[in-house]
Amino acid sequence: MRDTAARLLRLLGLLQRRPTWSGAELAERLGVDERTVRRDVERLRGLGYQVDSSPGAGGGYRLGVGASMPPLLLEDDEATAVAVVLGIMAGIAVPGIERGALDALTKLDRLLPTRLKGQLAALRTSTVTLLPPMDAVPADQLVALARACDGHLLARFNYRSREEVETERRVEPHRLVATGRRWYLVGFDLDRGAWRTFRVDRTSAVEVTGHTFTPRALGDAGRLVAEGLATAPYRRRARVAVAAPPEELARRVGRTVGVVSRRGNHSLLELGFDEVQWLAGYLLALELPFEVLEPEEARSGISELGRRLAAAHEPSRPGGAGRYAPPA
Repeated sequence: MRDTAARLLRLLGLLQRRPTWSGAELAERLGVDERTVRRDVERLRGLGYQVDSSPGAGGGYRLGVGASMPPLLLEDDEATAVAVVLGIMAGIAVPGIERGALDALTKLDRLLPTRLKGQLAALRTSTVTLLPPMDAVPADQLVALARACDGHLLARFNYRSREEVETERRVEPHRLVATGRRWYLVGFDLDRGAWRTFRVDRTSAVEVTGHTFTPRALGDAGRLVAEGLATAPYRRRARVAVAAPPEELARRVGRTVGVVSRRGNHSLLELGFDEVQWLAGYLLALELPFEVLEPEEARSGISELGRRLAAAHEPSRPGGAGRYAPPA
């Protein structure tokens, strides 16, 4: 009887883990035959859990919506992942979320088996987080905007620009994008008739109106945020041809630093900059052949830097040290 109860809990956990399982898959995971799986499914139904089944090649078993919520059962790897994420969330600057994360982590610790508790304790005490502090965002604003994105609900809020000018915005929310330090909302600004990105920490008086809208087509919301972060904060914008496949260049350039696209057999890199010296140093550090296409001031500035570097490091005599080397 004890083995049957343990198997039922295991079966319930598997049904929670993904939408549909075939009888053969469940039998393999549980180490029984398919007839036993069918009997165990009937036992779960007798306990009040709604388990739907459908015949045929594409059929299987699915956990339906029952009158009561089944207990949450986690595999070891799932429990570890949840505990680690909760530990990180407890330390970020999202007022209202960190307290809930700590409470959930405390409950999870009480429920974990001793073996897994020890593993997680070792992981937490041995880990140092170098994540930068995030700009504080009230949890209720994040939740409201997430609900608006998911339900295609119009949102209205006050927005403070970089120049500290506050305006009221009416937006069709599309996606929330999290970067290393900030949350961004990507949405269609109805008054400006264009897609916009909004720093969530600069929003206030967020109101989800309850009016629905038909979602507009947008490719990659993350790319829209990345483009803004890579170019908007800077006074100038450079376009650089790089002799490498886009996949290789993208591994070396962070999405918030530059935007990578295909240019023939090679790549085009677009990024913002203030000083030509910084641009030259960054491009050289990529260790890939490149040519600055524009602006002209960046092309000429990097050429001049190259001439100065070559002149400064030209040997004073064949086989000798440079002119600034100390005497022997």
